[in-house]
Amino acid sequence: MLAVRDFIEKNYRHFNAGALARCSDSLRSFLDNRGRLMVTIAGAMSTAEIGRTLAPAIRAQRVHAICCTGANLEEDLFSLIARSHYESIADWRELTASDEVALRERGMNRVTDVAIPEEAAVRRIEGALMSLWEDAEAAGDRRFPHEYLYDLLLHGELEFDVDPNESWLMAAADANLPIFTPGWEDSTLGNILAARVLDCSLKGVDIVKGGLEAMQALADWYREDDSPTGLLQVGGGIAGDFAISVVPMLRQDAGVDVPLWAWFAQISESRPSYGGYSGAPPNEKISWGKLDADTPRFVIESDATIVLPLLLAALE
Repeated sequence: MLAVRDFIEKNYRHFNAGALARCSDSLRSFLDNRGRLMVTIAGAMSTAEIGRTLAPAIRAQRVHAICCTGANLEEDLFSLIARSHYESIADWRELTASDEVALRERGMNRVTDVAIPEEAAVRRIEGALMSLWEDAEAAGDRRFPHEYLYDLLLHGELEFDVDPNESWLMAAADANLPIFTPGWEDSTLGNILAARVLDCSLKGVDIVKGGLEAMQALADWYREDDSPTGLLQVGGGIAGDFAISVVPMLRQDAGVDVPLWAWFAQISESRPSYGGYSGAPPNEKISWGKLDADTPRFVIESDATIVLPLLLAALE
């Protein structure tokens, strides 16, 4: 059996496969030469169990920071504590509206071909997290969303439903990896915090640090090390846009002399022809002061659930 790296080199020669092979080779070289890598995660990669390959990459210190949506942050934890309660839906393309209603009435939240159980996953975390939020409010404490989840994982009494070695969030917690979560309020747990303020269970939302503070923290992280820093953008959306924008913010708005991103790749199925930022090709980022003309940059127009595990496994 060929190792993943050897398999890619032997068989992935052209088109998107060739782009993947060139990206993989360049990324290994970048990391082997003191490069730092931020991975940005959009979509539903956590529910797709990307932790199986992302967690080993974090433990091997091949990933140095994460910027992700609130959904990806929480859904890795949901999976960790309740995966055996999830339901696989192989025929999801054939579901009727009545089928979807039946899922809803059973408390099963569908994400393409898998349904997340409301009670076993979401509500179980809500109870544990509510205790931390109440303690934070009483103490006047404020934290980023991931810091509360790190606390739950490392010091809580959660029972795991799958091997924690397959959880990227657990690997990140063990490493105290920096995580940046822009737009966290657009998530299940963010909605729950808003609801607890609405029903006066909590006095306010200030216990969770927001997006502007996350940008300040990202700016600090970007400047704290003089190693070249690269970005692997998985999908598009706010996770990718937020992370990459720290450089023009520092250079153009704050007047701080920092280097441009030193390496860039994106895995995306979005098209660039409709003006959407998610599909914007890397060369467009040059005019915005994010990348330079000689920055190694790659585009793999494919399914991230197929491509990202290959890229990560090839780092071993």
